Amino acid sequence: MDFSSSKRLAKELVKMKLIEKERVRECLRLLDSSRRKGSDLLQILLDQHVLTPFQIESIKRLDTGILVLGGNKLLYANAAGSFARVYRAERIEDGKTVGVKVLRQRWVNDPATVDLFRREAELGQKLKHPNIVPIYDIGHKEEYYFFTMDFVQGGNLKDFVQIRKQVEPLEAVKYTIDMARGLEYALNQGVTHRDLKMTNVLFSVDGVAKLIDFGLATDEEMIKRHGDTGIQQALEYSTLEKGTGAPRNDPRSDLFFLGTIMYEIILGQPPYPRTRSREERKQITRYRNIRPLSDAIPNCPRYVSSIVDRLLHINPDERYQSPSEVLQDLTVAYQRLTKETGSGLSVAAGTKAGADSVSYSTILCVEKRNKEQDILRDYFSHHGYRVLMMAEASRAALRVQSNPPSLLLLMAMNSNEETTDGYNQLIESAVNHHVPMLAVVNDEESGLHVPPGNQDMISICPQPMSLREMRTEIKSLAKNNDIKLQLKANDK
Repeated sequence: MDFSSSKRLAKELVKMKLIEKERVRECLRLLDSSRRKGSDLLQILLDQHVLTPFQIESIKRLDTGILVLGGNKLLYANAAGSFARVYRAERIEDGKTVGVKVLRQRWVNDPATVDLFRREAELGQKLKHPNIVPIYDIGHKEEYYFFTMDFVQGGNLKDFVQIRKQVEPLEAVKYTIDMARGLEYALNQGVTHRDLKMTNVLFSVDGVAKLIDFGLATDEEMIKRHGDTGIQQALEYSTLEKGTGAPRNDPRSDLFFLGTIMYEIILGQPPYPRTRSREERKQITRYRNIRPLSDAIPNCPRYVSSIVDRLLHINPDERYQSPSEVLQDLTVAYQRLTKETGSGLSVAAGTKAGADSVSYSTILCVEKRNKEQDILRDYFSHHGYRVLMMAEASRAALRVQSNPPSLLLLMAMNSNEETTDGYNQLIESAVNHHVPMLAVVNDEESGLHVPPGNQDMISICPQPMSLREMRTEIKSLAKNNDIKLQLKANDK
């Protein structure tokens, strides 16, 4: 890669399909005569949010092979595990956001691990269900093994519980129904999960729980070779089955770990202490001596805690015997909770449900830049809001029309004719559906039109504006429009 000339570097980036020719020409025109090196162009591309920090650093390290895999531009790292990393990516063909899971470099020369990775993807491709994250394509480019999957915007269950601390039984039962439905479908296809844990449960923007990472190997040789840095959950599955005399790959093992998840989201604490110690995970007493949920949280309805306690029964014959069996009790519990609390969440597979149906205040953020999307999502989630994220103002306007959020935050960083039209379309939708909106604009931003008499609903503020100032302004807009915020965190 040639860094001596900005134009030569630009040609290479276009050839790699990291950037379109017209876009790079625009950035080259921003360089003055004294700044013509490749490093100067990279800084412009970063400042203009054409390339992400991950892409820029990969180019500087000459690690460009990972930037485009299977026709997808990798934007930034989203999650990491012992075997692989997951990247948020954009499909070059149509701009669709996807996830790309890439095997870590230290395993690419280990045939058994490569086979395990491919087997996970192949199993996932077979599973087509609303409560399972779909796998699309499997690929191999040079030293990179990867597969693509749906990119789920809502985060994982572990992060969700860390914010919420505890989840009410009604909501916990709803999410468990989602997970059990995914397990039921997979088992009907001859597949067990073998890696069921909080981080392997994701939420869609509609609050539907979806399972990921099926098919983890659990043979003894694989566990021994990878040790503490490898298949931790596989060792727990193996210990449970050996210690209880259950057959290897017993579907009831998934139900035990479904119980550990349900236990933790209701109580806010895991049923047994987390540990990285291999020896502790090999002790069957760790799984046998779980305090019953009915003792740990006495105010939990008995018909809910009894489901959890049965899922966690150490004797597999006294546990639920199939996902279908536990679904029957979960459905009854959900109906009772709905009747007793006078509220409900949709539990139809694949429909809008969960957090979006609870009365927590939703903020729809409109932001094109990937890094800033993550910053906004993390900040407002931490302060108790349910966060929806969109890149295009025109699409957000349609979302407001079909399902209005509580509040809107528009990061109006561009000022060309097309984007300004989209911004004004969003303002019009906000006014028509009485959704208070904060628009944060550049100093030179112009062209935003607020209909007369709506200044208390639409607030336009210039940059720089801190996250705290944004949150304060949003709360003020809510108060001025008689909107009572219902927040998950203590931010009332």
